[in-house]
This record gives sequence, C-alpha cells and structure tokens, in this order.
Amino acid sequence: MNEQTREALRKAALDYHRYPKPGKLEIRATKPLANGRDLARAYTPGVAEACLEIVADPQAARDVTSRGNLVAVVSNGSAVLGLGNIGALASKPVMEGKAVLFKKFAQVDCFDIEIDETDPEKLAEIICALEPSFGAINLEDIKAPDCFVVERICRERMNIPVFHDDQHGTAIVVGAAATNALKVAGKRIEEVKVVSTGGGAAGIACLNMLLKLGLKRENVWLCDIHGLVHHGRAADMTPQKAEYAQGTSAATLAEVIEGADMFLGLSGPNVLTPEMVGRMAAKPIIFALANPAPEILPDLAREVAPDAIIATGRSDFPNQVNNVLCFPFIFRGALDVGATEINDEMKIACIEGIAALARATTSAEAAAVYHGERLTFGPDYLIPKPFDPRLIGTVASAVAKAAMETGVATRPLEDLDAYRRGLDGSVFRSALLMRPVFEAAATAARRIVFAEGEDERVLRAAQAILEETPEQPILIGRPEVISARCERYGLTIRPGEDFHIVNPEDDPRYREYWETYHNLMSRRGVTPDLARAIMRTNTTAIGAVMVHLEQADSLICGTFGQYLWHLNYISHILGTNRLRPVGALSLMILEDGPLFIADTQVHPEPTPEQIAEACVSAARHVRRFGLEPNIALCAHSSFGNLDTETGRRMRAALAVLDGMDTDFAYEGEMNVDAALDPELRGRTLPGNRMEGAANVLVFPSADAASGVRNILKMKGNGLEVGPILMGMGNRAHVVTPAITARGLLNMAALAGTPVAHYG
Repeated sequence: MNEQTREALRKAALDYHRYPKPGKLEIRATKPLANGRDLARAYTPGVAEACLEIVADPQAARDVTSRGNLVAVVSNGSAVLGLGNIGALASKPVMEGKAVLFKKFAQVDCFDIEIDETDPEKLAEIICALEPSFGAINLEDIKAPDCFVVERICRERMNIPVFHDDQHGTAIVVGAAATNALKVAGKRIEEVKVVSTGGGAAGIACLNMLLKLGLKRENVWLCDIHGLVHHGRAADMTPQKAEYAQGTSAATLAEVIEGADMFLGLSGPNVLTPEMVGRMAAKPIIFALANPAPEILPDLAREVAPDAIIATGRSDFPNQVNNVLCFPFIFRGALDVGATEINDEMKIACIEGIAALARATTSAEAAAVYHGERLTFGPDYLIPKPFDPRLIGTVASAVAKAAMETGVATRPLEDLDAYRRGLDGSVFRSALLMRPVFEAAATAARRIVFAEGEDERVLRAAQAILEETPEQPILIGRPEVISARCERYGLTIRPGEDFHIVNPEDDPRYREYWETYHNLMSRRGVTPDLARAIMRTNTTAIGAVMVHLEQADSLICGTFGQYLWHLNYISHILGTNRLRPVGALSLMILEDGPLFIADTQVHPEPTPEQIAEACVSAARHVRRFGLEPNIALCAHSSFGNLDTETGRRMRAALAVLDGMDTDFAYEGEMNVDAALDPELRGRTLPGNRMEGAANVLVFPSADAASGVRNILKMKGNGLEVGPILMGMGNRAHVVTPAITARGLLNMAALAGTPVAHYG
C-alpha cells in the first residue's frame, strides 16, 4: 500500500468518526416528552413510583428501567488490539465501536466505560460498584495477567454476567472454527496434536476451551517468545502458562511443530515459517490469528501444504475469526433469561450454534452482503459471516436454553421456540407478521412455479421453501445453468432431486404448451409459429400455461422486466369472468407497524368501481395476516373540501362501497395525514365512521400509490411484502425487480395459501 492510499484510508476513517457528529453513539429517549403530563411521569413526581417499585422488588428494575438490556463495555486501554497500552482515553473509539456492534447485531443497549486505573484489584473494585446500573459487564482490552485478576474478582462478587471477550469471545469463535476444521480434515479432537504460540489471555482461553471440547492436555504444546513452556522454566511464566508446561527442557517452535495437526497462533507476525508448515501432519489446520499481520500468510502456507485449512483474524482472507460472531448473541441470550453468569455450558452452546450455522445453507441475506464470495461449508468457509441474520436466533436461543438447563437463569422462558421466532423477527422484520400466512400455507402442499428459475434469488428462495414449507417449487430454466448456479451459491438443492424443472429449450410438454397457448390466443393475433416461439422464450407465459393446465397451482414472476408486461400474459392466459386483475397490494412493514398500499401497479387511473373492488379485495388479504382492515380512501381533497378529479372519483368509490354488503371499516375521501392521525381526522370531520389509524391506504392513481410505497421503502426504512396481485384467486403474483430472496419466500407462502374467496 503506497503512502497516498494509506493517507486516504486514514482520512476516511477519521471523517467517519468526526462527521456528521463526533463519535459513533448517542442517547435517544424511548418515551415521549412532549408536554407537562409526560414530564410529570418521566421525572418528578411520577418517577418516584418506579423507584418505590424497585425498593419493594429489586427485580422490578428490569421492568421499569433499561438495566435488563444494558451492557457496560469496560476497559482501561492497557492492551488494545494492534495498538498495545494506549490508555483509557485513547481506547474510547474502540469501546464505542464495540457498543455499536452490540446494538447493530443484537439490539443490546450499551455504554462504553473507560477507567483510568492500572491496578487490577482497584479496577475490579470500580467495576463491581457499577452493578446497579447494568445487566451485564463486557471486559475489553485489559492486559494479561491483570485481566485474569479483574475477571475473577468481578465474577466472584457480581451477580450479573461478567465476560472478558478477549478471552472467552475469541475462545468461542476459535472453538467453532476448530470444530468444523476438524470435520473437514476428518480428524478427531481427542487425537490431534496442537501447537500454540502466545500464552496471553486469548491464547490461554482458547486452549482451555479446546480442552472442554475434548482436546487432551498432553497433546498441547505451548510456545511463547522464550520457546516451549516447560516445567522448571523461570522466564516470563504465569500460573496460566504453567498449566500447559510440557517436559523439563527447552525447545523451539520449529522443534515441537513436528507432526502437529493444528497450529493455534495468537502471537505475532511471521512466527510460523513455511518450513515449519511442511513438517506438520497432512491436512494441517493453521489458525494464524495475529493482527494485522498473521503468524503466516495463507498463500505461503499453501505453497508447502496445499491441503491446509487456514483461518486468520483478517477480513481479506477466508475464515476470519471475529468475536462479533459471539459476544452480541451470548449477551442477548444471557440478558433475556436474567442469567447470573455466563458459564461453560452457555459458551459451548454458543460454539455449537455458530458451527452448525456454517454447515447449513448460507442465508440469502449474508450472500447479498458478501456478494461474489463462495459461502459453502468447507476449507474456506468454516464459520458464518458476521452479517448472517440467523446468528441471533440460533446462538442466543441456544445460550438461553443452556442457562436455563444449568440453573443460572433467574427468568426462565416458558416457550423457547417462541423466543427464537421473536429473535428472528427482530432481524427478519417480516417474520412475525408473516407467521399466520406461513401457518396457513403449511396446511396445503401447493405447487409454485417460478418463471425466472435461473435467478439467484429464486434459487435461494427455492432452498428456503423446501426447508420451511411443504410447498413444491417448480423452476423454469435451463437445467445445466440451474445446477451450476446452485453449486456456485453453495445451495444443497439439486434439480430433478429436490424440485422440478421446466426447460424452455427441451421439454416433453412443449407441444402441449404451445397448442394450449395458441388455442387461448388464436383470436388475439397469435399464430401457431408465434405460439411456438413464445413457448420457447417467454417464461412468464410458460408458467401461466402450466397453471392453466393445473400442472402448477400458482405462478410467481417479475424478478426482472416491467410489471404490466408480465401482467399482460397472466391476464390473457389465466383471466376468466371471475378472475381478473383487481389491483396490486403492497404491505409495508414499518417501525411502528404494518401499512398496506393499493393499487400500486395494475390500474394507472382506476374508475370508482375499480377502486371499490380494490378495497374489498384488500380487506380480504389484510385478514390473511391476522389483522382487521381499516381502509382510507386517499386523495388531495379531504371530505369534499376540493372539487378535484381525484376527489370526485374517491367520493364516487365511497358511494359504490356504501351500496355493497361490506364487513370492514372504510372512510374517505381524505388526506393521508388524516388517515393516519385519528385526532386530525376528528377535527376535520367530527363523527366520521372510522376509528383509529388506517392500516390500508387506497389511492386514486398508481402513480400516487407507487410513489408512497417507494418513499416508505427508501426513506422510511419500510420493508415490502408483495406486491400481492389481487383478483386472480392466488393463481399468479407479479413481483418487482427489487425483491429479495426472502421477499420471494414470503410471496411463495402467500401463493401457497388457498384463498377461500377469490381475491
């Protein structure tokens, strides 16, 4: 890296910390403070009630304060990774960063606390005095052997979890990586020889954890800057190192590496040479974890051992051993059950959860973040990536379960499965809202055909469908392309074995398909030659014909191309007197709840009758999510205050609805703010017929509906489910090119639910 590049990176990092406001954290209120009533509740006199509640029952602090979800990251800056003893003040950016990771990955609130104290016993005294403020303590970047003293005192005296992440976080991730590395190498932990360099807090903790996983102490050879740790050695010995003493004579790393199955480095750069790697056993496992320069670079190790399985602490090589895979989630599980400590069983549960995730199919979300990387279990993928959203549900629930089973949970969970679903819902924002849909879909095994079967998102959705639903995906595409892409993306599904394929280039049903299409379209200008060409090239038309012939129950298309282009073929092939496109309904999942938007796609300028029909269909679909529809007919005018074209159409639609036998609440025409603010609506039209905020907004044009949908998605952090094609009896849905793999899974669940009444 040249000086110019280095300076550019330095400036970018400093700008990140300086702008738009200094630092990486801020405090935000979770309760309103808008008037005197709020002030009286937040502070005096109302706050006294919360104080007295805690006096009567100390456990109530979890219910009336933030303590139950609050962690302190505590350091004295004596051993900051890569920087050494830089002191408490200079360590603050690192501790702020740790707090951000807690919040980002596990929704754990966190304060960073930098303490200017080098005496370990005094430091421990200060930390212990913080117990009333926090639900748990994360010790960070405290030098060895002081960290052992601080942790021991805090664990003995405090009745909340105390976890030194440099020790135990590293040990947990190393344990998970080692578990899977041994599986890949075909070796048993009870039989392997391990040579380790370092002897600091992290190194000792890693060895201790490997012993708990089955490694034999007599098979461990620990070296430091003075060589082999052996009995009788005086130089730079600690009680922790002495536990791993081997023999009575000095030896070098080069001498003890002979025949080693695993090298565990937590020391410094270039400690392990290629010559040493060449003397290790076949399929050597090399964890070169020194940062920023590892004990050996992976390329150098593979020059002498091409079959080596290698992990580092760096993000630019495969298998980064990163503590963020552990600490947010182990604290999440511990806090949620009110654990008094983080014990060995909880740590091992964390290891098993992390390791199992790497062996499972990679999530679509992680694949999107790490686009271009091959995330398939094997030598280059031993542990999951930090942005894998399944970590919180898998790891935190495993930790909570272990805490309950070992008796350290003061608030055991009644339903562990529900807890895990809630955790998944915190990252998969559609999970909780989609639950009724998935439950309904589970009652019927429907055949869902995907028009764009070669698309990566479709393939990942198909994998998830097979894992999570009884539905049977059918993919339209070339088999060799689909097989190659499944392999490339690390998917375990295979065409012909796990799902069916329709090959447009060579399918035995081709004649049946083009003749069917021609019969349907012969009086719409489609000749036999054109029908044959369309059934070779147009996958949306092929899928619609399959549904028409009852070879599939529902079609999903639209991952590329324009919505109305796809809808045209669906309408022509699947449309009947009873089935016709009524509108597109988009469910927007927002921070304060769900909001449905219609019609976002189908009718550019719907008539009053089409608007009323969209309202009726929307009400049916809203109830599929276990919600009661509250529909607002939106326009520029509000209750007749403007004589505009859109206002007249919405008033006419209201009249149409009034003449129908409906069973849902609706009102209009009104502005969007009146729809969402009952108080404003009440001032505008006292005694209006709708209570509460609307959860369905119906617009007089697709431009308005689609614009609101996109604003909510791009600027309101809204997550879209849909669009749901209303009026086609669930026989087809057209998505948009922005849809994700999870979005396709959600649409498959909707398509997989039989509709009692056509909607």
